[in-house]
Formats: sequence, C-alpha cells, structure tokens
Amino acid sequence: MTSEQTAPAEPAPDAVKRRRRGAELERALLAAAWDELVEAGFAKLTMESVADRAKTGVAVLYRRWTDKNDLVLAAIRHYGDTHPVAVPDTGNLRDDMVALIENLNAGRTELAAVVGATFAGLHDSAGLTPEDVRRIVRGDGPWRSDEVFHQAHERGEIDLARIPQDVRDLPFQLVRHDILTTLRPLSAERIRSIVDDIFWPLIRSSQA
Repeated sequence: MTSEQTAPAEPAPDAVKRRRRGAELERALLAAAWDELVEAGFAKLTMESVADRAKTGVAVLYRRWTDKNDLVLAAIRHYGDTHPVAVPDTGNLRDDMVALIENLNAGRTELAAVVGATFAGLHDSAGLTPEDVRRIVRGDGPWRSDEVFHQAHERGEIDLARIPQDVRDLPFQLVRHDILTTLRPLSAERIRSIVDDIFWPLIRSSQA
C-alpha cells in the first residue's frame, strides 16, 4: 500500500447494527422490546423508545408489528421461547412435579411478574383479558406439564385418561396465583405443599 492509499474505514457500530437483517434483526427488536417493558413498563413503552433501544428506525418496527400491543405480545412470547423451562424425568411423577415447579419458579418468576404488570395496559388499550394474553402468548402447543404426565403414564405409574384436566392444571394455577399476587418466587415449603398436600392426594384418588 502506497503512502497515497488509505485503508478503508471501519464501519461505525451503529451502521453495523442498522445492517442487521431477517431473523437476527427481529430477535434484536424483540429483545429490545422486552428490556424496555421490564425497565420502563407498558405505559411508558413506545414504538419509538424500542426503536431507540434497538438503534434502528421506528419504521422497521411498524413493518413487523401493527402497534405497541402486537409488539409487546410478541416480545413476551419471544422471551418465553428463548428461556425454556427444563422438563425433568426423575423416574416418578411426584418428584417430577416438584422438580418442574422448581424449574418454573426459577425461570418464570420474572416473566410472570412482567406479564402481570402488563395485563392492565393491554386490557385498556386492546381489550385483552389475562386469559386472552396467556392464549396469544403460549399459542396452541403442548404444556410443559404434558410431558411429565405422559412419562408417568408410559412408566405405568398413572392412567392418564383417569386424571381430570383440572387436576393436572391445578398445581400450575396455584403457582401462577402465588407469583402474580406476591411478585416473588415460591418458597421450597410452598412448592412441596402444593405437590404433597394438594396435588398428590387428588392423583391418588383419581387412580383408586
């Protein structure tokens, strides 16, 4: 290289970020929306504030989501998809349920707290109920608990057809209730009480 030639300038960091495309760009936008939701809350979150955090133009957001409500729901769903809860296989249903609730407790408390704080805003702006939000966010896929029950059925430990859906759902309804009302993780004692004092007697009764 001669003295009259110069090396090409390195692109500015912002320029690099603006060239993100496709799935990479969408992941960055959803991560920015989640962070904005956690830090600013639903009321203060705007399409502009998310665009600023993601270091892109607001038009990029509007090409993917029609409004703030759609973006927030997508961000919540993305957070859940990218922070999966491990499904245990301890060899018996009782211990699987304790371990699954412990995993949910460790990995879903922040999600539940943020979503709980967002319910009122989504209801006011879009008329969505908490159940609407839960259905939109989780979609039609199987519940994490389904795999635990199927494992127990395959082991011959339970007859899944004899367990009412309400019984299968109850432990997780109680977990959601506790987290949403206290905004804190459950204690180990509470988890074991849900399983041993409430859930397990119902399971034994259904198999009798």
